[in-house]
Amino acid sequence: MSVKVKICGISTSETLDAAIAGRAEFVGFNFYPPSPRHVSAGVAADLAARAGNSITRVGVFVDADDQFLTDAIAAGKLDVIQLHGSETPERAAQVKARFNLPVWKVLSIAAPSDMARAHDYRSAADFLLFDAKTPKGSALPGGMGLTFDWSLMSAYRGETPWGLAGGLTPGNVAQAIRATGTTLVDTSSGVESAPGMKDVDKIAAFCKATRNL
Repeated sequence: MSVKVKICGISTSETLDAAIAGRAEFVGFNFYPPSPRHVSAGVAADLAARAGNSITRVGVFVDADDQFLTDAIAAGKLDVIQLHGSETPERAAQVKARFNLPVWKVLSIAAPSDMARAHDYRSAADFLLFDAKTPKGSALPGGMGLTFDWSLMSAYRGETPWGLAGGLTPGNVAQAIRATGTTLVDTSSGVESAPGMKDVDKIAAFCKATRNL
């Protein structure tokens, strides 16, 4: 089984190079200012230029308006828009139509009832990313190293392709893939030495663990 890898929250040339060297298919640029992984338009532009055509660039946004999206897409030469906030199906569809790029919607999961929301995005998003729900009152919507009960994924019956996020590390990613059957894994804090500080060795180990299934 071929499982694709997304390394999210890349902010330096060294970690971008590590993701490319590990043959990750996707790299995530975080455009949410409160995040320790946030990149400015200038940094995103530099990373995009360095990446060239060697990896697919995903922009991560939280309830961003159209102008913000426009500027970030241009700076990072983005291939995919990932919505990680409280965006409704209507908003996701609007973004997809306006920018003519694939839209990924992140859904936060903690209970079976959370899985039911996936159905609402069936025509609004091109891809769903199931992530762990952060504690109430958290400043960030993700990237906190939390996992969720992977058995909940068995309830998903939708036709929209999907991937798995939330607390994935080099040590547990193989188990997560076997448990869920996911075709894409997304990691951020799981390959860091400190919040926002990606570790090139952990990126390599994560990619290797995924490939060695």
